[in-house]
Amino acid sequence: MSTLENERDEQDKDVKPPTTADSESETKAAKPAAADEDDAREDDEEEEEAPKANHRSGALHTDAASAVAAEGPGLSIVRNTLTIAKREARSYFDSLIAYVVIGGSTLALGIYFFLIQQGGFWQVDRASMTRMFEFLPWMLAALVIPLVTMRSIADEKRSGTLELLITLPVRDSEVILGKYFAALFMCAVLLLITLIYPIAMFAWPWRLGVLDWGPVWTGYFGLLLFSGAGVAVGMLFSSLTESQIIAFFLSAFTLLLLLIIGMLVETLPGAVGDAIAFISFQTRFTPFSRGLIDTRAIIYFVSIGVICLLAAFRSLESRKWS
Repeated sequence: MSTLENERDEQDKDVKPPTTADSESETKAAKPAAADEDDAREDDEEEEEAPKANHRSGALHTDAASAVAAEGPGLSIVRNTLTIAKREARSYFDSLIAYVVIGGSTLALGIYFFLIQQGGFWQVDRASMTRMFEFLPWMLAALVIPLVTMRSIADEKRSGTLELLITLPVRDSEVILGKYFAALFMCAVLLLITLIYPIAMFAWPWRLGVLDWGPVWTGYFGLLLFSGAGVAVGMLFSSLTESQIIAFFLSAFTLLLLLIIGMLVETLPGAVGDAIAFISFQTRFTPFSRGLIDTRAIIYFVSIGVICLLAAFRSLESRKWS
């Protein structure tokens, strides 16, 4: 009996219960193993997700390519141009520019129309909006067009967002056209607001006389052409510099010069006078303010716009050559 008990005691000693130290060592040994398993699981998940992400990315490119193929390059250009134009037009109304331009211009027009030159409109003594079409080209040239175009490209270049914009799947020409149409939209909004004057004075609520609306509509058509050419000039100067102030003064100086030289036509007869009359914005706009649609003036304003936009496009594209 004693022998058996001794053997049993020896066996119990051999089979000792696991101590706390042993458990900690086993736990420490198990943790790296669990970490390895987690890493392996994450690697497997990444390997599984990578093809999915590539597939999604490829799907997006495929969808974009399919959209372009479905729309055609022409519709793609129109869609991108309109997207940039909407973004730019929204930025005008998110800042003070739109409100300063519209409010200041409307106030200045009212002061000139009713008060300047010995009583203004009330001394004319007839139903006419001639004074408005005498003033609006100067206001567009000196204030409105330089203000709405000075930041279009210059500010993008200064802030560094131009490169970000260019990295988007859009062409340089779409950037130029989008910003051009946004600035032209701002000028059109201003011209539309000035319609309040003839409507309020001669249609509703007051009827100060019978107005001949023909010269009014042709005058607005001429102002729209004038704005189209002027905005293109402003876009060109904005693309040449990173300073909004320089772009503003260059645009205002050039547009005012093209107006002022028109006043010299009567004093310079002959070939010199004809040459000045050919390039003067004032001479080209005058027929519209009198109710005449001059096709030569239309071609002139459109040509100025196209040439300046092409020059702005080349200026923007020149960053690739430097």
